[in-house]
Amino acid sequence: MLTSKERAKLRTLANPMETILQVGKGGIGEQLVKQVDDALRARELIKLRVLETAPAFAREAAQELADKTGAEVVQVIGTRFVLYRQNKKDPKIIL
Repeated sequence: MLTSKERAKLRTLANPMETILQVGKGGIGEQLVKQVDDALRARELIKLRVLETAPAFAREAAQELADKTGAEVVQVIGTRFVLYRQNKKDPKIIL
């Protein structure tokens, strides 16, 4: 569980980041979960977007992906959200 100070630091780091993955009309499938898991392993902090055609809202999609990948939802704004999962072997972000 992230503290409010840790969450604030992660939000600051995520602000200039580009969106790297999208949840589309197919929803959250096995392939998307694998891509998110791989991205979290490599980067620890990622920004995603939910398209208008997606079957879920951003908050629901963020929570579902966080549950399936063991990540934490840092922030949800509009159709974008940020996930964080610390890499145990090689941490890149020190909180």
